[in-house]
Amino acid sequence: MSAQDQIRETIEKNDVVLFMKGTKMMPQCGFSSRVAGVLNFMGIDYQDVNVLADAEIRQGIKDFSEWPTIPQLYVKGEFVGGCDIVTEMTLSGELDQLLEAKGVAFDKEAADKIREANA
Repeated sequence: MSAQDQIRETIEKNDVVLFMKGTKMMPQCGFSSRVAGVLNFMGIDYQDVNVLADAEIRQGIKDFSEWPTIPQLYVKGEFVGGCDIVTEMTLSGELDQLLEAKGVAFDKEAADKIREANA
């Protein structure tokens, strides 16, 4: 199976996927840590994919999304963005709206706490 096929299958089989450096429990870069921290704090069930474990996946996800950086967040098959976009969406409430529209469970109070802490 090609890297592109593996990526497509992972995105199709999981409601939320984070392609990141490291794992959700042990991120290995600050940007991946920030996005995983948001998802973990908000109680979102997601599949993490450690791009450091596979060079083909690491390059393949960049080609797949036509986005040059990692981490990359996908919700219900839709590419959401990287660290800056996810951070902005979290602080503006847009991430809440996207998750609600896609039927993905999350802790609304936790999302509000993130916004309060960054106001």
